Amino acid sequence: MPRWVGGLGAGLTRLAERLETRRAAAESGTQPGPVPTPARVTAPEPSVPQPAAAPPAEPAAAPAVRPEAARPDPVTAVPWGIRVAAEVAWRLLILAGTLYVLMRVISAVRLVVLAFVAGLLITALLQPTVGALKRRGVPRGLATAMTFVSGFVVMGLVGWFVAWQVTENLDDLSQQVQHGITELKRWLLNSPFHVTQDQINNIADKLSEAIGTNTKDITSAGIEGVQVIIEVLTGILLAMFSTLFLLYDGPRIWQWLLKLVPAAAREGVAGAGPRAWTTLTAYVRGTVIVALIDAIFIGIGLFFLNVPMAVPLAVFIFLFAFIPLVGAVVSGALAVVVALVTRDVFTAMMVLVVVLAVQQIEGHVLQPFILGRAVRVHPLAVVLAVAAGSMIAGIGGAVVAVPLVAVTNTVVGYLRAYAREATERGTDAGLPEGAPGAPPAGGS
Repeated sequence: MPRWVGGLGAGLTRLAERLETRRAAAESGTQPGPVPTPARVTAPEPSVPQPAAAPPAEPAAAPAVRPEAARPDPVTAVPWGIRVAAEVAWRLLILAGTLYVLMRVISAVRLVVLAFVAGLLITALLQPTVGALKRRGVPRGLATAMTFVSGFVVMGLVGWFVAWQVTENLDDLSQQVQHGITELKRWLLNSPFHVTQDQINNIADKLSEAIGTNTKDITSAGIEGVQVIIEVLTGILLAMFSTLFLLYDGPRIWQWLLKLVPAAAREGVAGAGPRAWTTLTAYVRGTVIVALIDAIFIGIGLFFLNVPMAVPLAVFIFLFAFIPLVGAVVSGALAVVVALVTRDVFTAMMVLVVVLAVQQIEGHVLQPFILGRAVRVHPLAVVLAVAAGSMIAGIGGAVVAVPLVAVTNTVVGYLRAYAREATERGTDAGLPEGAPGAPPAGGS
């Protein structure tokens, strides 16, 4: 009996040790080795004495299995430069898509957009007159009506005068053109370029042939010209209505537009709006003054050189001056060509000298002095803006491009300075929580 009880106790002890080994292995994440099945303990026959059994050897502990090394996060595996490039790329793609959709929408309603922008430019030109009349005690409605009517009457008279001058001098111009072509042939024959009569006749025959073969194209262009005239008249009416309401209700329209801006950014936009309008007004008024000076001085030069239609050419120079860089070249080239075909080569060279001299004075003296630093734009930006505007919306886009760039430059500069001052003050300055430059929530 004592031996049986002792064997039972030894078996229970070994079983407890094996269970402890399994528990430790489970906590450490390792797999325990095979555990031998404990021997069944039986009571010996009382009649046959059994020698005391030696305790079996303790089973060897199972070797711990090394856990698999953890794989790195895929985000950390991508190099930093590639991650930055990817973040910038998808944002640029979103901006490009937004601009593409915006350009498509503008192209679909191009006439309305150009008419409204033209009305905005005319409003910037006439609005100081409305302000001056209101300061003298004239009611707002009467001041708006007087300015609107007088402004469009002046523009209409200028257009009528140009058309009248062209029609009145058309017959004389035709005779002078024929005489000028004859003189040009004679000059070419006697020039050092060794041009022969056969070469001149060959060029004339090719021009006549080109005109004869392209008669259908010229006819279709005339039909399209009628459609263009209808669109121009529609745009003029839209521009007139836009000007009228902008002159009368401009401040209230601006307040309504501010309500569409999120409240967090409303303060900054409210400060940028008046500065943008000041820049636009300065640009339009300065361009009108510069164009008027160009037209007067070049027109005086054409008059003293006896170039036909000097006054209409001066008006064309004034209108083309609203297209920066390109307009001056085109109007100057037109004046030189008219002088060449109606007078002689020497007169054309003198007209070219006058045009270049006036344009140099304009570019280096008048524009910096009249326009000032408020609307100063780099020449490269002007060239690219005019090219892009002409590709998108033709001549109207070229006229609108530069004031748009000038206004954008002013607005961006103000918003950058506004954000910097807000950061220095330590206030949110209209920025939402978590936005760049905004303080943390709850901070001052």
